[in-house]
Amino acid sequence: MDNDPPPSEHLAMEAVIEYAGFWHRAGATLIDSIIIGIITAPMLYSVYGADYFTSTETLIAGSADFVVSYLLPAVAIVLFWRYWGATPGKMLIHVKIVDARTYNPPSAGQLVGRYLGYLASAIPLMLGFIWIAFDRKKQGFHDKLSGTVVIRSYD
Repeated sequence: MDNDPPPSEHLAMEAVIEYAGFWHRAGATLIDSIIIGIITAPMLYSVYGADYFTSTETLIAGSADFVVSYLLPAVAIVLFWRYWGATPGKMLIHVKIVDARTYNPPSAGQLVGRYLGYLASAIPLMLGFIWIAFDRKKQGFHDKLSGTVVIRSYD
């Protein structure tokens, strides 16, 4: 609470804040997914071969699949959020993640919680992501759980 701006300053900041909406964020996610695919596909191909991309037998083909498909992207995304406030997709569309109360960079704990909150947004038929389109501050369930918002960044 010590980092909270005074109420009058907070209201002034909210007046100029532009929250990033559903379609902007969906576009950023698409860009990020393409980048992740370009990086991970050759790694997975080198370990599992071409059959990996056509097989539907298991969700995770092995430990290398888990590391390359899930662990590395998660770590990379949280690190991008922590050091740049955004993933490459978000940077391209000029938005960043900030603390919902102070508009300062979120803590590492908030960012890890935000990433884990993607599960809460995805499980109920992606409702937590769709909610972004209807929320006043354009927050998905993962944003609400972690106390973050995504705003336009003109830096």
